[in-house]
Amino acid sequence: MVVTYLVLARLPEGGLGDFDAYESAVLPLLAEHGGRLERRLRTPDDRVEAHLVTFPGSEELAAFRADPRRAAAAPLLESSGAAVELLAVRDVP
Repeated sequence: MVVTYLVLARLPEGGLGDFDAYESAVLPLLAEHGGRLERRLRTPDDRVEAHLVTFPGSEELAAFRADPRRAAAAPLLESSGAAVELLAVRDVP
């Protein structure tokens, strides 16, 4: 069963550079864990970014989140000051 997640990242002024560096390091890891970035959206003021991501199941998400390469990039996320929220979502007919 495919699981869909919405990731919201709220960026403070000046945090975009480190956040983009973090994303460049971790987004390629999604596919290695069966994940897929369906959409990547950003507000015109570069202060909020949203990702719609799918995984085959919650185990694959857990493996992605536990990937040591993602952990190695975590200081970039921290220095960006981004507040990240992960929500499991579903389609609404």
